Amino acid sequence: MKTPLAVLLAAAIAGCGARGPAEAASQFPSEKGTLEVSTVAEGLEHPWGLAFLPDGRKLVTERPGRLRIVDADGRLSEPVAGVPEVWARGQGGLLDVAVDPDFDKAPWIYLSFAEPGDGGAGTAVARGKLVDGALQEVSVIFRQLPKLDAGQHFGSRLVFDREGRLYVTSGDRGNWDNPQLLDKGQGKIFRIERDGSIPADNPYAGRDDAIPAIWSYGHRNVQGAALHPQTGKLWQTEHGARGGDELNVPGPGKNYGWPVITLGVNYSGAPIGSGKAEMAGMEQPIHHWTPSIAPSGLAFYTADRFPAWKGNLFVGALAFQRVVRLELDGEKVVHEEALLTDLGERIRDVRQGPDGYLYLLTDAPKGKLLRVGLVAK
Repeated sequence: MKTPLAVLLAAAIAGCGARGPAEAASQFPSEKGTLEVSTVAEGLEHPWGLAFLPDGRKLVTERPGRLRIVDADGRLSEPVAGVPEVWARGQGGLLDVAVDPDFDKAPWIYLSFAEPGDGGAGTAVARGKLVDGALQEVSVIFRQLPKLDAGQHFGSRLVFDREGRLYVTSGDRGNWDNPQLLDKGQGKIFRIERDGSIPADNPYAGRDDAIPAIWSYGHRNVQGAALHPQTGKLWQTEHGARGGDELNVPGPGKNYGWPVITLGVNYSGAPIGSGKAEMAGMEQPIHHWTPSIAPSGLAFYTADRFPAWKGNLFVGALAFQRVVRLELDGEKVVHEEALLTDLGERIRDVRQGPDGYLYLLTDAPKGKLLRVGLVAK
């Protein structure tokens, strides 16, 4: 017996809905053409970090302490077992996620998180093997010490360099002394091997008066980091106080000034540190934002799908609820465009997907994973 046409139509409609919410796209203007934004997944509680598995699935962290797998249809897995306990207070919790560069041979997943312990909490990194939807052989490979009883400025992004070494960004935890002290873990960018050991060419390797994992110091709260596709250098964005958000290319052993120098002021309007914007021996940002956009998430665009974006740098913004597109000439920003200003979402992370689209995480109690494409002019 033939199936009635109405039944076939109903099944087709139901099937379209089952493919997930990414089908309906909203459009927004931009200098390079119309942006199309679609929802890939939703119902995420303050999603923080995004990474892509080789098979096309996506890993998303939720700040309260859950790691989710998002399949091709936008369906969320149950929380992945084996995630370490997190200190989910204030800005603390489960933060970034990264996939081992040799995942097919060594299926390690790396997580940065606020780790509880004596004295409060500190940014830490754990890794575990993703096997059958769970993390196994989980161990902590890095700890920011000392731990502090404060709820802010944990950082933290995870970026692998071309040699497979891992950069770990952190924040000052609200402490204004430790970022300038090499024996304290606050306000630093660290560089470690995949097992947590120290690269021999780290700037402070072998010194007794400094933490050997330190790459650079004098940072306030680094929540964006990405590797430059041509030079292989790490680029990072960090939050200022009231103004003075920074884009830096952190070099080994260099001091980025916080809180001695800054382009911002305190929230009360009072000066910070020396009250100066420059000082000998301390680095200047290559770009900055005043008022503060609260940058979080950073991605270079390298794909061929949207040629108008190639070589651009994309910055997520929390306070200003936008994505910022930067055009570059070497290490100089030559043009800036604010995107998605009418979206009304705090942008926590920005990533280029293996399909050439941009992917965003929105920071909200019911946050979303969004896909952004460009319809050329």
